[in-house]
Amino acid sequence: MTAEIIDITTDREKALERACAVLADGFPVAIPTETVYGLAADATNPAAITRIYETKGRPRFNPLICHMSDLAMAERYAVFDPVSKKLAETFWPGPLTLILPLRPESGIHSLATAGLDTVGIRLPKGFAADLIRAYGKPLAAPSANTSGGVSPTSARHVADDLGDKLKLVIDGGAAPVGVESTILRVESGALRLLRPGGVAGEEIETATGLTVIRPEGPAAIIEAPGMLASHYAPGASVRLNADHVEPGEVLIRLGAVPVKGIEQAAAIFDLSPSGDLAEAAANLFDYLKRADATGATRIAVTHIPGHGLGEAINDRLARAAAPRK
Repeated sequence: MTAEIIDITTDREKALERACAVLADGFPVAIPTETVYGLAADATNPAAITRIYETKGRPRFNPLICHMSDLAMAERYAVFDPVSKKLAETFWPGPLTLILPLRPESGIHSLATAGLDTVGIRLPKGFAADLIRAYGKPLAAPSANTSGGVSPTSARHVADDLGDKLKLVIDGGAAPVGVESTILRVESGALRLLRPGGVAGEEIETATGLTVIRPEGPAAIIEAPGMLASHYAPGASVRLNADHVEPGEVLIRLGAVPVKGIEQAAAIFDLSPSGDLAEAAANLFDYLKRADATGATRIAVTHIPGHGLGEAINDRLARAAAPRK
């Protein structure tokens, strides 16, 4: 099986029609979102959800984010406290996922939540929202790549990785944010960050007047996607905070910073020559894939500032560099 690819810039209506048909048959569809490309399937259909896990090779204890078309739809499936409601009204649609209590008899299958009594919910922008609205049910959608690997930010990334396992890939161009959503859980009025992402912690603190509590170490319990210690990893090993290049390494840097031994690099990628962290986030996964494609066995990455979207970039890089089982 080779995936059919439909470009929404040339035939959006056909893309919606075909995607709805494949979803109704219980199969996943690769779709563009503003964060990364997602592998979407009916969140109420256990066979469809099982196919997500099988296609990705994803552990079934790792829950999936369920995507909704609007806030009214989300409220039919989950219970919103006042702080979560304010966050939703401020940042949705957009790259923020909220962990919320499931409503009794919500219809979201326990396979999507890994058996938890909570669910991660997000409202995406653009084609993904239109598809959910047309289909009429929430879509469970992790990133459309082999589990543990680098997330896809283009239809070509998806096709190169999973094209022989999928029926349909929707091409919406390059994902503009480039890293996954921020995941938050509100507990007793406090904000707990489970995964940094496309909405910066500082933005959330400004909007709510509350402090975002960061994790102090590796998670003991997996309660949201993206919490595995080793994740987002290319085939090559990743060396962080590099101030020099060793012979044969690929260099990924930010802001054209000088690096000792740069002439020894097998290739050089600059996430943003101007040092813009939004541009760097948008380029991160694509450049990791390009670096890996050179055939080098190691990738050296220079220091990335930790403020704004730098927090999400550093989170992904730390997981990419973590020891692998």
